[in-house]
Amino acid sequence: MGFRWFTRAKALEIGGLSGFALNLGDGRVQVVAEGRRADCEQLLDWLRNGDTPGRVDGVTEIWDTPRGGYDGFAVR
Repeated sequence: MGFRWFTRAKALEIGGLSGFALNLGDGRVQVVAEGRRADCEQLLDWLRNGDTPGRVDGVTEIWDTPRGGYDGFAVR
């Protein structure tokens, strides 16, 4: 299993998050998560410091108004 699947599993473990993890053409992974701020911060902490598969060279976070429209947490 790859990084996107582990990210989805972590989001489901935290609970209350919706969004997706998507491979980008340049090798990066885009993760979009909506939910309570504390839950989003927990996912960010895991992405930065957790036992993630592969190598994480950096995490860029952008906070915005939730847009909704996500059904659960998907791997794209």
